[in-house]
Amino acid sequence: MYVLIAACVKNPNLRAKGITKPSDIAMFERCLERCRDCGIETLFLPCPETIYLGADRLPGSFLERLNTKEFSEILDGIEKDLRAEFARRGEMPACIIGVDSSPSCGVNTTYVSDVKERGRGAFLKRFSDIPAYDVSEFSMYKIYLAAPLFSEAEREFNAKIAGILREKKYAVHLPQEVGDDSSTRDEAETGRIFEYNLKALDECDIVVAVVDGADADSGTAWEIGYAYAVKKRVILLRTDFRRVGRSEAVNLMLEESGEVVGSVGELVRVLGVRG
Repeated sequence: MYVLIAACVKNPNLRAKGITKPSDIAMFERCLERCRDCGIETLFLPCPETIYLGADRLPGSFLERLNTKEFSEILDGIEKDLRAEFARRGEMPACIIGVDSSPSCGVNTTYVSDVKERGRGAFLKRFSDIPAYDVSEFSMYKIYLAAPLFSEAEREFNAKIAGILREKKYAVHLPQEVGDDSSTRDEAETGRIFEYNLKALDECDIVVAVVDGADADSGTAWEIGYAYAVKKRVILLRTDFRRVGRSEAVNLMLEESGEVVGSVGELVRVLGVRG
Protein backbone atom coordinates (compact mmCIF):
# COMPACT_ATOMS: atom_id res chain seq x y z
CA MET A 1 0.00 0.00 0.00
CA TYR A 2 1.21 3.49 -0.82
CA VAL A 3 -0.39 6.94 -0.95
CA LEU A 4 0.22 10.05 -3.01
CA ILE A 5 0.73 13.22 -0.98
CA ALA A 6 0.77 16.84 -2.14
CA ALA A 7 4.31 18.17 -2.13
CA CYS A 8 3.54 21.08 0.20
CA VAL A 9 2.65 18.68 3.03
CA LYS A 10 6.33 17.75 3.16
CA ASN A 11 7.60 21.23 2.26
CA PRO A 12 5.16 24.03 3.16
CA ASN A 13 7.53 26.56 1.55
CA LEU A 14 6.15 25.40 -1.78
CA ARG A 15 2.82 27.06 -0.96
CA ALA A 16 1.97 30.57 -2.12
CA LYS A 17 3.35 33.33 0.10
CA GLY A 18 1.47 34.23 3.27
CA ILE A 19 -1.17 31.50 3.33
CA THR A 20 0.40 28.95 5.71
CA LYS A 21 -0.61 29.16 9.38
CA PRO A 22 1.00 27.35 12.33
CA SER A 23 -2.09 25.12 12.50
CA ASP A 24 -1.44 24.08 8.88
CA ILE A 25 2.13 23.10 9.74
CA ALA A 26 0.91 21.02 12.69
CA MET A 27 -1.66 19.31 10.48
CA PHE A 28 0.93 18.51 7.80
CA GLU A 29 3.30 17.07 10.40
CA ARG A 30 0.50 14.92 11.82
CA CYS A 31 -0.25 13.56 8.37
CA LEU A 32 3.38 12.52 7.97
CA GLU A 33 3.39 11.12 11.51
CA ARG A 34 0.49 8.86 10.58
CA CYS A 35 2.44 7.50 7.64
CA ARG A 36 5.46 6.80 9.84
CA ASP A 37 3.46 5.33 12.73
CA CYS A 38 1.28 3.11 10.57
CA GLY A 39 3.86 2.02 8.01
CA ILE A 40 2.29 3.76 5.02
CA GLU A 41 4.60 4.21 2.05
CA THR A 42 4.49 7.74 0.64
CA LEU A 43 4.98 9.09 -2.86
CA PHE A 44 5.12 12.87 -2.91
CA LEU A 45 3.57 14.64 -5.89
CA PRO A 46 5.41 17.38 -7.75
CA CYS A 47 3.92 20.84 -7.18
CA PRO A 48 2.73 22.04 -10.60
CA GLU A 49 2.20 25.60 -9.39
CA THR A 50 5.80 25.84 -8.20
CA ILE A 51 7.03 24.41 -11.50
CA TYR A 52 4.98 26.97 -13.42
CA LEU A 53 5.11 30.09 -11.22
CA GLY A 54 8.03 29.48 -8.88
CA ALA A 55 8.11 29.10 -5.10
CA ASP A 56 8.07 32.84 -4.40
CA ARG A 57 4.56 33.41 -5.77
CA LEU A 58 1.51 35.23 -4.46
CA PRO A 59 -1.84 33.47 -3.93
CA GLY A 60 -4.16 33.34 -6.91
CA SER A 61 -7.05 31.40 -8.38
CA PHE A 62 -6.96 28.96 -11.28
CA LEU A 63 -8.60 31.40 -13.71
CA GLU A 64 -6.34 34.23 -12.58
CA ARG A 65 -2.98 32.43 -12.72
CA LEU A 66 -3.20 28.91 -14.14
CA ASN A 67 -5.74 28.83 -16.96
CA THR A 68 -3.12 28.59 -19.70
CA LYS A 69 -1.93 26.11 -22.31
CA GLU A 70 1.51 26.05 -20.68
CA PHE A 71 0.14 25.02 -17.29
CA SER A 72 -2.05 22.35 -18.89
CA GLU A 73 1.03 20.93 -20.62
CA ILE A 74 2.84 20.76 -17.27
CA LEU A 75 -0.09 18.77 -15.85
CA ASP A 76 -0.03 16.48 -18.90
CA GLY A 77 3.63 15.69 -18.31
CA ILE A 78 3.25 15.08 -14.58
CA GLU A 79 0.22 12.84 -15.11
CA LYS A 80 2.06 10.81 -17.75
CA ASP A 81 5.04 10.28 -15.43
CA LEU A 82 2.86 9.31 -12.48
CA ARG A 83 0.78 6.83 -14.42
CA ALA A 84 3.99 5.25 -15.67
CA GLU A 85 5.08 4.93 -12.03
CA PHE A 86 1.75 3.26 -11.13
CA ALA A 87 2.30 0.76 -13.94
CA ARG A 88 5.86 0.10 -12.81
CA ARG A 89 4.67 -0.62 -9.28
CA GLY A 90 1.87 -2.87 -10.53
CA GLU A 91 -0.73 -1.26 -8.29
CA MET A 92 -2.61 2.00 -7.97
CA PRO A 93 -2.12 4.20 -4.90
CA ALA A 94 -4.64 3.69 -2.11
CA CYS A 95 -5.50 7.39 -2.14
CA ILE A 96 -4.28 10.92 -2.71
CA ILE A 97 -3.79 13.36 0.14
CA GLY A 98 -4.46 16.89 -1.06
CA VAL A 99 -4.90 20.31 0.52
CA ASP A 100 -8.31 21.92 0.33
CA SER A 101 -8.70 25.32 -1.34
CA SER A 102 -5.62 24.79 -3.52
CA PRO A 103 -6.29 25.61 -7.20
CA SER A 104 -4.24 22.53 -8.08
CA CYS A 105 -4.47 20.08 -5.17
CA GLY A 106 -7.79 20.88 -3.52
CA VAL A 107 -9.88 17.82 -2.69
CA ASN A 108 -13.29 19.06 -1.53
CA THR A 109 -12.89 22.73 -2.40
CA THR A 110 -10.78 24.76 -4.80
CA TYR A 111 -10.35 28.36 -5.92
CA VAL A 112 -11.33 28.27 -9.58
CA SER A 113 -12.13 31.99 -9.43
CA ASP A 114 -12.01 34.37 -6.47
CA VAL A 115 -14.79 32.33 -4.85
CA LYS A 116 -14.12 28.93 -3.32
CA GLU A 117 -16.01 26.19 -5.17
CA ARG A 118 -16.81 22.54 -4.47
CA GLY A 119 -14.67 19.96 -6.23
CA ARG A 120 -11.08 18.97 -6.89
CA GLY A 121 -8.32 21.27 -8.02
CA ALA A 122 -7.02 21.20 -11.59
CA PHE A 123 -4.22 18.72 -10.81
CA LEU A 124 -6.24 16.27 -8.70
CA LYS A 125 -9.02 16.23 -11.32
CA ARG A 126 -6.57 14.33 -13.52
CA PHE A 127 -6.81 11.41 -11.05
CA SER A 128 -10.55 11.04 -10.54
CA ASP A 129 -10.05 7.25 -10.52
CA ILE A 130 -8.17 7.50 -7.20
CA PRO A 131 -9.92 8.34 -3.88
CA ALA A 132 -8.76 11.66 -2.46
CA TYR A 133 -8.80 13.04 1.09
CA ASP A 134 -7.95 16.43 2.46
CA VAL A 135 -4.91 16.44 4.74
CA SER A 136 -7.16 17.52 7.64
CA GLU A 137 -9.13 14.25 7.33
CA PHE A 138 -6.09 12.04 6.87
CA SER A 139 -4.29 13.53 9.87
CA MET A 140 -7.10 12.42 12.22
CA TYR A 141 -5.97 8.89 12.86
CA LYS A 142 -5.68 8.18 16.60
CA ILE A 143 -8.69 6.23 17.86
CA TYR A 144 -9.69 5.48 21.44
CA LEU A 145 -11.82 2.32 21.45
CA ALA A 146 -14.22 2.55 24.40
CA ALA A 147 -16.10 -0.66 25.16
CA PRO A 148 -17.12 -3.08 27.91
CA LEU A 149 -14.33 -5.62 28.49
CA PHE A 150 -15.62 -7.87 31.24
CA SER A 151 -16.21 -11.11 29.34
CA GLU A 152 -14.15 -13.14 26.90
CA ALA A 153 -16.74 -12.45 24.19
CA GLU A 154 -16.53 -8.70 24.76
CA ARG A 155 -12.74 -8.67 24.71
CA GLU A 156 -12.64 -10.77 21.53
CA PHE A 157 -15.09 -8.42 19.80
CA ASN A 158 -13.07 -5.37 20.88
CA ALA A 159 -9.85 -6.96 19.62
CA LYS A 160 -11.53 -7.75 16.30
CA ILE A 161 -12.57 -4.12 15.82
CA ALA A 162 -9.12 -2.85 16.79
CA GLY A 163 -7.51 -5.27 14.34
CA ILE A 164 -9.70 -4.11 11.47
CA LEU A 165 -8.95 -0.45 12.18
CA ARG A 166 -5.21 -1.10 12.48
CA GLU A 167 -5.25 -2.89 9.14
CA LYS A 168 -6.76 0.30 7.75
CA LYS A 169 -3.83 2.32 9.15
CA TYR A 170 -5.42 3.81 12.26
CA ALA A 171 -3.59 3.87 15.60
CA VAL A 172 -5.93 2.35 18.19
CA HIS A 173 -5.82 2.62 21.98
CA LEU A 174 -7.65 -0.36 23.47
CA PRO A 175 -7.87 -0.24 27.31
CA GLN A 176 -7.90 -4.02 27.72
CA GLU A 177 -4.41 -4.11 26.18
CA VAL A 178 -2.94 -1.90 28.91
CA GLY A 179 -4.09 -3.88 31.94
CA ASP A 180 -7.71 -2.81 32.21
CA ASP A 181 -8.95 -6.39 32.09
CA SER A 182 -8.81 -7.81 35.60
CA SER A 183 -10.85 -7.65 38.82
CA THR A 184 -7.75 -8.27 40.98
CA ARG A 185 -6.07 -4.89 40.52
CA ASP A 186 -5.31 -2.84 43.64
CA GLU A 187 -5.93 0.86 44.29
CA ALA A 188 -2.56 1.93 42.89
CA GLU A 189 -3.18 -0.05 39.72
CA THR A 190 -6.66 1.42 39.22
CA GLY A 191 -5.20 4.91 39.51
CA ARG A 192 -2.48 4.12 36.98
CA ILE A 193 -5.01 2.70 34.52
CA PHE A 194 -7.31 5.70 34.93
CA GLU A 195 -4.53 8.20 34.25
CA TYR A 196 -3.19 6.18 31.31
CA ASN A 197 -6.60 5.96 29.65
CA LEU A 198 -7.38 9.60 30.38
CA LYS A 199 -4.15 10.62 28.66
CA ALA A 200 -5.08 8.46 25.66
CA LEU A 201 -8.51 10.12 25.54
CA ASP A 202 -6.90 13.55 25.55
CA GLU A 203 -4.50 12.60 22.76
CA CYS A 204 -6.94 10.77 20.47
CA ASP A 205 -8.71 12.27 17.48
CA ILE A 206 -11.78 10.02 17.47
CA VAL A 207 -13.59 7.94 20.08
CA VAL A 208 -15.27 4.78 18.83
CA ALA A 209 -17.60 3.44 21.53
CA VAL A 210 -19.33 0.05 21.61
CA VAL A 211 -22.81 0.57 23.10
CA ASP A 212 -24.43 -2.86 22.75
CA GLY A 213 -26.69 -4.27 25.45
CA ALA A 214 -29.84 -3.17 27.23
CA ASP A 215 -27.91 -0.13 28.50
CA ALA A 216 -24.45 1.18 27.69
CA ASP A 217 -21.58 0.17 29.95
CA SER A 218 -21.02 2.85 32.60
CA GLY A 219 -17.29 3.26 31.92
CA THR A 220 -17.94 3.55 28.19
CA ALA A 221 -20.67 6.12 28.85
CA TRP A 222 -18.21 8.18 30.95
CA GLU A 223 -15.64 8.07 28.14
CA ILE A 224 -18.27 9.20 25.62
CA GLY A 225 -19.29 12.11 27.84
CA TYR A 226 -15.70 13.18 28.40
CA ALA A 227 -14.93 13.01 24.68
CA TYR A 228 -18.03 15.05 23.82
CA ALA A 229 -17.14 17.69 26.43
CA VAL A 230 -13.68 18.21 24.96
CA LYS A 231 -15.11 18.24 21.41
CA LYS A 232 -13.75 14.96 20.09
CA ARG A 233 -15.49 13.17 17.26
CA VAL A 234 -17.55 10.31 18.72
CA ILE A 235 -18.89 7.31 16.81
CA LEU A 236 -21.24 4.93 18.63
CA LEU A 237 -21.19 1.33 17.40
CA ARG A 238 -24.42 -0.49 18.24
CA THR A 239 -24.79 -3.90 16.63
CA ASP A 240 -27.60 -4.77 19.06
CA PHE A 241 -30.93 -4.60 17.17
CA ARG A 242 -32.92 -3.68 20.30
CA ARG A 243 -34.01 -0.06 20.62
CA VAL A 244 -34.49 1.93 23.81
CA GLY A 245 -37.27 4.14 22.44
CA ARG A 246 -39.25 5.03 19.36
CA SER A 247 -36.62 7.52 18.21
CA GLU A 248 -33.45 6.28 19.90
CA ALA A 249 -31.24 3.26 19.24
CA VAL A 250 -29.45 3.94 22.52
CA ASN A 251 -29.80 6.36 25.46
CA LEU A 252 -30.62 9.76 23.98
CA MET A 253 -27.83 11.58 25.86
CA LEU A 254 -25.32 9.22 24.31
CA GLU A 255 -26.96 9.25 20.90
CA GLU A 256 -26.86 13.03 20.76
CA SER A 257 -23.16 12.94 21.61
CA GLY A 258 -22.06 11.33 18.35
CA GLU A 259 -22.86 9.37 15.21
CA VAL A 260 -24.57 5.99 15.59
CA VAL A 261 -23.59 3.12 13.27
CA GLY A 262 -25.07 -0.36 13.21
CA SER A 263 -22.18 -2.56 12.10
CA VAL A 264 -18.41 -2.72 11.86
CA GLY A 265 -18.75 -2.31 8.09
CA GLU A 266 -20.70 0.92 8.58
CA LEU A 267 -18.08 2.11 11.07
CA VAL A 268 -15.39 1.60 8.44
CA ARG A 269 -17.44 3.58 5.90
CA VAL A 270 -18.16 6.59 8.13
CA LEU A 271 -14.51 6.79 9.18
CA GLY A 272 -13.58 7.05 5.51
CA VAL A 273 -11.05 4.30 6.03
CA ARG A 274 -8.26 4.21 3.44
CA GLY A 275 -6.53 1.14 2.13
